[in-house]
Amino acid sequence: MSIKLFIKAITRYVMGVLLVMLLLFIPAGSFNYWNAWLFCVLLFIPMFCAGIVMMIKNPDLLKSRLDLNEREKEQKEVVAYSGIMFLLGFILAGLNYRYNWIMIPKIVVIIASVLFLISYILYAEVLRENTFLSRTIKVEKEQKLVDTGLYGIVRHPMYSITLILFLTMPLILGSIISFIIFPAYPFIIIKR
Repeated sequence: MSIKLFIKAITRYVMGVLLVMLLLFIPAGSFNYWNAWLFCVLLFIPMFCAGIVMMIKNPDLLKSRLDLNEREKEQKEVVAYSGIMFLLGFILAGLNYRYNWIMIPKIVVIIASVLFLISYILYAEVLRENTFLSRTIKVEKEQKLVDTGLYGIVRHPMYSITLILFLTMPLILGSIISFIIFPAYPFIIIKR
């Protein structure tokens, strides 16, 4: 385990936590936004655990997952559009809470939370199955085509899983208005 990789991973993690909290709680105008706290717990505790496992078992995978330097123009566009989607979605969720526009029933939040956690577990399984699963598209030496496990069922399980993850996020946040933004994701990944 490299101390440089550890510091980079922890720094990115902390910056991600702070960014998401700012995007949710500032528009909400309150720390009483329980949906945002629930979302942060569901998102960041498994993320932290997955990072620790990758740090110990597969630091090369963690290093490639932390590489945000897209080289292709189309990929840069995908990242930019996804960022805009999250920015709008999270800010609208916070504003929805602040102004009490349209609230989602708690049972929907609970179901979305369960689906989110199941998707997160499947996401971890995809990372385990495909150790070449970089955040940026690249072909590496000795890279193999994975066609077992989830890859035997769906050709691109990461995209299928992130689709569920992303569509449950606004529901966990209790915002149907935010939910209107997130279906843009399939159209964004089609470019990829």
